[in-house]
Amino acid sequence: MKRIQGYVLGLVVVLALAGCSSHRHHGMGSEGKGEAYWQKGQQDMAALIDRTVKDQEKAGQIKSIVGEIVAELKASREQDRAGHRRLYELSANYAATPEEFTKVLDDANNLRMQSAAKILSLRFRMKDLMTAEEWKALSDQMLAYSSRYKHSDAGAKTGY
Repeated sequence: MKRIQGYVLGLVVVLALAGCSSHRHHGMGSEGKGEAYWQKGQQDMAALIDRTVKDQEKAGQIKSIVGEIVAELKASREQDRAGHRRLYELSANYAATPEEFTKVLDDANNLRMQSAAKILSLRFRMKDLMTAEEWKALSDQMLAYSSRYKHSDAGAKTGY
């Protein structure tokens, strides 16, 4: 009975992940558009930094950190895709065990946590270069910028 529950759980997880991965994000329809999406975001962020941080040396350091964040986000996205591919392969394998699915999911979760921790560390490095006023101004501008691209729950405001 426990083995059947494991197979059912594995199937549910695969179907849920398949549903999540089929959703296309704005501007990420293909690899070419994906790279343009990242470049545009990084350029827009650089413009926000230039408007907010008057010390050009600090602004350059902050832009460099933003570049590191973008690189980490891109790497994380590729790791997620690789994990999804592995789940699809396991799903197609009749002999795949629940433990194999669990390992792929554990690995994916661990990679996401490592990436999130790295991005959080970079965020604090960026914040440490800025004054409280600069940080608030940049955060407010980022919120206004991001709200232009929200498709649902337009009334909800969240910060960075």
